[in-house]
Amino acid sequence: MAQASSLPVIDISPLLARGRSTATSQVAREIDGACRDSGFFYVTGHGIAPDLFARLDAASRRFFALPDAEKLEIRMARGGRAWRGYFPVGGELTSGKPDMKEGVYFGTELPPDHPRVRAGLPLHGANLFPSQVPELRGAVLDYLKAATATAHALMEGIALSLGLDPDYFYRTYTADPTILFRIFHYPAMPPGSADWGVGEHTDYGLLTLLAQDDLGGLQVKTSRGWIDAPPIPGTLVCNIGDMLDRLTGGLYRSTPHRAKNVSGRGRLSFPFFFDPDFAAEIRPLPNFALEISDDRDSRWDKASVHAFSGTYGDYLLSKVSKVFPDLKHAVIANE
Repeated sequence: MAQASSLPVIDISPLLARGRSTATSQVAREIDGACRDSGFFYVTGHGIAPDLFARLDAASRRFFALPDAEKLEIRMARGGRAWRGYFPVGGELTSGKPDMKEGVYFGTELPPDHPRVRAGLPLHGANLFPSQVPELRGAVLDYLKAATATAHALMEGIALSLGLDPDYFYRTYTADPTILFRIFHYPAMPPGSADWGVGEHTDYGLLTLLAQDDLGGLQVKTSRGWIDAPPIPGTLVCNIGDMLDRLTGGLYRSTPHRAKNVSGRGRLSFPFFFDPDFAAEIRPLPNFALEISDDRDSRWDKASVHAFSGTYGDYLLSKVSKVFPDLKHAVIANE
């Protein structure tokens, strides 16, 4: 049984103003407290216009209302190495179990002549959009642009919270970030169902910005037990991912979370993942002489992020290949 939410709400508008002030220092302190505690918090003052959320929501509902055959016209197998497109309910795995959700994968829109696309780098390329819902393209691309600006500002706040220069992450990891965006539809499930819309997991990268509709269903695993993270109008839910855990030597831990829709209606969520450059080598941050403990026994997947070395792309591919094993064999492994 989850408890009522006790996650903090942080106004990040001073960060978007792009100036050092008492206000930005206060925001950094609040972020530090949230990251040391649960790794989850709500953000207000994020700069994303309400009408953009409305456009995205309306277009997404139109898409998921399409017949399955029409949705499958943009199935992920057609996205190739870019790893974009639609998957049906049960098509994505968490810890080897099918999730009770359907969704569409998006990312940074790259042309065919982009160097990384020409090189065949996985997770780089063009998005797939449904011809039956033409407005979804504009809504998604506009949202990617707006959320990226918000995420850059938040990373400045996180840098300040760690005693670093505000542009530290931009200089070292996020000048060319890995941007991944999902639109998920969770069909209604019986209250007593043992199945989860998405099972317990942590996110892979630096931070996630989640927009959700008014139905709720997100739960966060904290030191106080599982708590609900219900929607608060005008906010995004922010959580830190495995790479920030790795970079801070475990000072800021990525927090397990899960979701189940028992509202009786279809639920939409919009997770936006802001991650390091695909080619960036991931090492602990400077001046973090921390005692890194082996935390694999306490992690959901029994795999310590602190045992990892290599590029973010290496880490990401190792994770997503477990989420879509059939696609991995058909696309990524087929050089």
